[in-house]
Amino acid sequence: MRIAVTGGPGQLVLSMLERGPGCGHEVIAVGPPALDLAAPDDVAILAALAEARPEAIVNAAAHTAVDKAESEHALAFAINGAGAGAVARAALRLGVPLVQISTDYVFAGDQPAPYTEDDQTGPTGVYGASKLAGEEAVLASGADAAILRTAWVYSPFGANFVKTMLRLAAGRDELGVVADQCGNPTSALDLAEAAMRVAANLGARPDAGLRGVFHATGSGEASWADFAEEIFAAARAHGGPSARVRRITTAEYPTPARRPANSRLDCGKLAARHGVRFPDWRASTAAVVARLVREAQEGAGAA
Repeated sequence: MRIAVTGGPGQLVLSMLERGPGCGHEVIAVGPPALDLAAPDDVAILAALAEARPEAIVNAAAHTAVDKAESEHALAFAINGAGAGAVARAALRLGVPLVQISTDYVFAGDQPAPYTEDDQTGPTGVYGASKLAGEEAVLASGADAAILRTAWVYSPFGANFVKTMLRLAAGRDELGVVADQCGNPTSALDLAEAAMRVAANLGARPDAGLRGVFHATGSGEASWADFAEEIFAAARAHGGPSARVRRITTAEYPTPARRPANSRLDCGKLAARHGVRFPDWRASTAAVVARLVREAQEGAGAA
């Protein structure tokens, strides 16, 4: 299948480009300047996507800077809300299925159990509200679409928690990491494979049950502190940097945007409808950390 993925060279776009051939798909990245969701224009977006001649589209383009979104309200809603709607309308015009990437931030994060797709949304910040607007725009467009909500994404690419922890550990013996927020660490490489699997299912089968909203995260749960400890254990095993983790509270690490205390998502629907089950987050974390440590060591050796 020929899949167009929207967005700049971020975690999911690069992961899809890397994993696509092994999954039997040709992946074409379509991003700025040809496709610019910061100023969404239906005609321009349709033209950019039509040029890629896709058989399916994955919309990974997003304003993902959670804290900056609080002061960039218009930009976040343009990209995450109106932009998602424009991509969905283009998919409809092209007659191809769409996989829209969304987030756990559409929920308030204050319930004790993992969130299901049927739970009440209630974003507490601009980022979550703009992504929810995007979900609503996609569903209203009439496009043949599945929405994948994910969380705590990391990869060998871009900026993410795993890379930040390894960088900080290279210069510190101890790091304070929040322990009262929980979620499902998700490898963008695993998410890429899931998105392509869902896109292929949409293209091959007309079942209504394959459409709609799904949760898509790594299997198992952790706090940020748990996640950090796993990162450092994996790094030590390969001769990489590690540090002691000092468990702190959210109150000790204030941010402009409120973080959900509970980001856990129940992914049972995705498994039942699409047959997609993510690996345990620990295994995926270990693989990404091993790769990052190896690349760093090879880079140091070459220097």
